[in-house]
Amino acid sequence: MPTLTQVLRLLAGPIATALVAGCATVAPDGFDAVASLAHARTGEDARIVRNDAEARALADTIQARLKQPLNADDAVRIALLNHPGLQAAYWNVGIAQADLVQAGRLRNPSFGFSRIHGGGIEIERAVTIDLIGALTLPLAKRLESRRFEQTKLTVAAGIERHAAETRRAWYEAVAASQAVDYARQVNSAAEASAELTQRMAQAGNASKLDLAREQAFHAEASAAVLRAKREAGAARERLTRLMGLWGQNAGYALPEHLPDLPASPAELENIEHIALLQRLDVQAAKLDAAATAAALGLSKTTRFINVLDLGYLGKSEMDKPASRGYQISLELPLFDWGGARVARAEALYMQALNKVAETATNARSEARESYLAYRNAYELAKHYRDEIIPLRKKISDETLLRYNGMLASTFELLTDAREQAGAVNAYIEALKQFWIAHADLQAALGARVAPAANDDTKEQAR
Repeated sequence: MPTLTQVLRLLAGPIATALVAGCATVAPDGFDAVASLAHARTGEDARIVRNDAEARALADTIQARLKQPLNADDAVRIALLNHPGLQAAYWNVGIAQADLVQAGRLRNPSFGFSRIHGGGIEIERAVTIDLIGALTLPLAKRLESRRFEQTKLTVAAGIERHAAETRRAWYEAVAASQAVDYARQVNSAAEASAELTQRMAQAGNASKLDLAREQAFHAEASAAVLRAKREAGAARERLTRLMGLWGQNAGYALPEHLPDLPASPAELENIEHIALLQRLDVQAAKLDAAATAAALGLSKTTRFINVLDLGYLGKSEMDKPASRGYQISLELPLFDWGGARVARAEALYMQALNKVAETATNARSEARESYLAYRNAYELAKHYRDEIIPLRKKISDETLLRYNGMLASTFELLTDAREQAGAVNAYIEALKQFWIAHADLQAALGARVAPAANDDTKEQAR
């Protein structure tokens, strides 16, 4: 029968490793890696706020950016720094890293002491350590390490998703504000038209039908202003929520109009390859499958040995020499042979593999769909900019010339103004949809896309 010394020598390696790991402290959090991943995809920095000093510095940064009209990049920058939901998600990285450190530590030993009175005094002492925990410690640590990496990817994906939502909300808010301004211009013109028609009707130069038409147009233009103001308010509040602003900070200014349409759209090749390579949800799904596979290995390792404790025993009795020894506590697999746990782990692994396939399939499809939508939105906005708006302006100029030459009536001039207003509103909507499609494309690819084709974009596509 092996002695206690022989048993300890056999287990010296695993126990020493566990003791060294147990002495380790929690390393600085891994949020820097998360911020780097997010920066590569959004172009903006994410920062975790740990104390009051950092919170004050953040407030000063936000105040400085809000002193001027807010562009899309500034809106995303503020959202990544200030949104409380994102800040809460950032701490998941610290939680996962603490779990990783804890996985590398052996369970604390237990100490038992008993004192018995009888014909004499009998004292027993026992120190027990978790032997199976020491043996499986490296495997458990590798498993937790994969989970830590998966958490970092999940948090980075959340940052990327929030940045895309903020950018879309900014385009919506600016377009809605621009629509309000134009609706007010149309309403002013409609009001002047209605007043002119009323004076003409009083002079006998316009019929009651003509007057009613112009008054109806003015009433509809006034209603359009109210609708545009409601939509602009809702769009602005959505942007405000995504940036996490409130109070005086919610009174920020926005630009008067959307960015101009770029000279040409981005030309991308192998968009499916880019998505599979860059998207964080695909990488997270792969890590989840790897972590599940590691868990399956851990389940098989501990299939039969569920609890195994090694203990040192010391016993002393009054008027007798002290005796020493050791004990091993083993849970016997009489009722639970671990088959159910292994079967569950295998089912989870197959489930994870199919989720990886689903995520990859969705990524490919979303990349194709978003790129087609992006190109279509560009062509539509370009069509309005280069064809419809110039034609409408030409018609308006010709109608005005004919009116000044008394070759066109006032009502033809007013009719043309209404049609031109509809074309301008449609162009604003088309321009907004293009920029939203651009943001959707970046989110679908998991990579930044320049609005116009350049060498960097072509290199990225290859």
